[in-house]
Amino acid sequence: MSHFTPRAVEPAVLAALRTTDDAGRPCVPYTATEGGEPLRCCLRAARAGERIALVSYAPLRRWAAAEGAAPGAYDEVGPVFVHAEECGGPERPEDAEAYPFERAGALRTVRRYSADGRIVGGRLVELPGLDEAFTEAFADPAVALVHVRAVEYGCFHFEVRRP
Repeated sequence: MSHFTPRAVEPAVLAALRTTDDAGRPCVPYTATEGGEPLRCCLRAARAGERIALVSYAPLRRWAAAEGAAPGAYDEVGPVFVHAEECGGPERPEDAEAYPFERAGALRTVRRYSADGRIVGGRLVELPGLDEAFTEAFADPAVALVHVRAVEYGCFHFEVRRP
């Protein structure tokens, strides 16, 4: 069982991204032909025929604004897939055995951030192995949250905050 809670992109943020993304571009929806795109709104793969969009997202930006943090150059913007219209959010049961997008042998980075929004370390993880990486990260009292990213493209997958 997973011990930490993955956080999808918040509904209010999704509503804004579906109009204008974090790079200032309009959202351009399309129909997924084969599916499989990792949706950050509901933490599952897209299904063929679903309306989705690829948008630019700054995962640290809104957290930093709410916390009074100043991440500076760590306020990265990158591509994420989302449903083109409002969806029901994460479909992951609380007792799920795996984390979203967890595929044995895949590589992820677990990037650690401090309360001021600065990177304070990270770790390369071969899946499975996220529970151990999160436990290690949050053993450091300086770590406020972590981001999980794909190694291949650097895409943001999800966030975990201090329990």
